[in-house]
Order: sequence, then C-alpha cells, then structure tokens
Amino acid sequence: MSPRIEQTRRKTKKRTQRPKTGAKKAGAPVVSPGEALGLLELTSVARGIEATDLMMKAADVELLASRSICAGKYLVMVRGDVAACSSSVKAGIECGRETTADSFVIPNLHPEIFPAIAQSSVIGDVSALGILEAFDVASLIEGADAAVKASAVHLLEIRLAMALGGKAFCVLTGEVAAVKAAVDAGSAVIAAKGLLTAGVVIPSPNEALVRELLGGRLA
Repeated sequence: MSPRIEQTRRKTKKRTQRPKTGAKKAGAPVVSPGEALGLLELTSVARGIEATDLMMKAADVELLASRSICAGKYLVMVRGDVAACSSSVKAGIECGRETTADSFVIPNLHPEIFPAIAQSSVIGDVSALGILEAFDVASLIEGADAAVKASAVHLLEIRLAMALGGKAFCVLTGEVAAVKAAVDAGSAVIAAKGLLTAGVVIPSPNEALVRELLGGRLA
C-alpha cells in the first residue's frame, strides 16, 4: 500500500472518531460537582441584556444562557462556585430592580437538570409520572432540583416558558411512592414562593399519553 493512501486512511479515521463517553452534548451544559447555578428572570428584555453584562463583570462565572422567553421576559443563567454565582446574581438583581421577577443560586445542582432541559434523556420504563408546574422558570428549576434530590426518581423533561405563557413544568418518573415524595418536595419549594400551579402524580400512565408527552423518546 502506498504511503499516500495509508496517510489518507489515517486522516479519515481520525476525523470519524466518536467523542469519548461523557463528552458534553451541544445544548446540554453540565454543572460539575461542587459548582453552583445562578439564575435571574426579568420582565424586561432590555434590562435582561444589561443585567447579563453586569453579572459577567461582577464575578468569575460562565454564561450558560442569556435569552428572551415568553411572555416578554428575559432569562440569564450562569455557573461557577457558590460565592461567584451569588455575587453575579446580586449584581443582576440590582440592575434589574423592579423588573426582577425571580432569581436563585443553587449549590450542587443535580446532574439530571440540564439533560432534562435539553430533552436529551433516553427514556425506558415509566412506572409512574410526576408533573410539577410553576408560574415562572426559576421556581420550577428550584422545585425540580429539590424533587430529584429528595427521592429515587429520574427527571425526564423540563419545559421552560416557550409557548407556555411564561410558565414552566417538569416531568419525572419512578416508583409511585418515590414519585409522590419527589412531587411533594418540589411542590413545597415552589409553593413557598407562591408560584405553584400544580403537582400531580399519575400511577401506571397510559402508554399513548407517555409517548405523546415525551415526543417518542421511549427506549
């Protein structure tokens, strides 16, 4: 075999190598253990853009999202250590003033949160469904994080604001008792902010409903 052909084959093989297991998928950021997530939700797009700039200048954080959401609101998400996220979110709140709708800093965010937002989870058996619904994005993510940390459940999907009039909801699964405990824990967090729409547990959900709800992502 000529050296030129061999060299071409090696280059082709290198180009077609698959990414290593665990590589970060586009659209699904990963918060490493020990990191925190900071979020700011505003009712003004202009203030949201200004707040993003000040949040990035206030502390050593990484910008995960800065975008408009329904209904005319603006969402900013950053990650870093707890102190940095706290400083960043504080700067955003001061900038947003009366347009600040909600905010949080969550230490050690559960690793299933971002795959659920990106809707990249492959779904197997669904014994029971739990649904949490909130009036805003920030409180729903806080509730979803609390739910999945409270019980042996899997977070399947989080839908944030788009085509929901600014509301958000998440779907989780597990055994009925575990799902109930998770929904209770998440509902308590959201209700404490006065933003709970509903928390529902569905034992043995209909298969057609599951396929419709989760977009055919069943394994």
